[in-house]
Amino acid sequence: MTVPHAQQPPAPMVVPRFTVHQRITVMVNRYEVRAVQPDGSEGGLLAMAQQKRMKLKEEVVFTADEARTRPVFSFRARQRLDVHAQHDVFDEGGRVLGTFGKRFGASLLRSTWTLSVPGLEAVGRERRPFLAILRRVWDFIPFLGDVWVPFVFHFDFVDTATGAPVLVVERRKSIRDRYDVHVPDPRLDFRVAASMAVALDALQSR
Repeated sequence: MTVPHAQQPPAPMVVPRFTVHQRITVMVNRYEVRAVQPDGSEGGLLAMAQQKRMKLKEEVVFTADEARTRPVFSFRARQRLDVHAQHDVFDEGGRVLGTFGKRFGASLLRSTWTLSVPGLEAVGRERRPFLAILRRVWDFIPFLGDVWVPFVFHFDFVDTATGAPVLVVERRKSIRDRYDVHVPDPRLDFRVAASMAVALDALQSR
């Protein structure tokens, strides 16, 4: 029997709002996850993430500090170099917290992702279908596809059972990728939400 949303306990770690900033380096992509204060200003560092390029099996590790001395959670692909790959999110002790994956067929025109945690199944899509198509056309035009353009895309994830909002990821207009993340559903653990937000940037072109 499915327990109603209102009666289900919140996730162990709930962060209603945070930001994700990308730092581009030669060999890795780094992401900085920060809390958002009630007044809308940025708060302290919640986690740092690092994605190594050219790996056969995608893995991103989040640490508690910039020195990367303490891994606190991570996500990893189940298959190698597979656009259909599911990704598992692990806590510090290696326990699976949730999963996510890209729906390849549905993403040909409009990127679509699935997200799952205990008691919740969600689907996320690009908010603006026209912009989704424009990004794809731009990438296929000779020479233009190599020119960086700050396409501002947003993703909305909703509960597949009720249609209620679960996760909202909005990209800001900036030279470096920067995202505002809202988590209106307390069943979505922060570590899964942060993993999904980083994956939308790190894996979006896959």
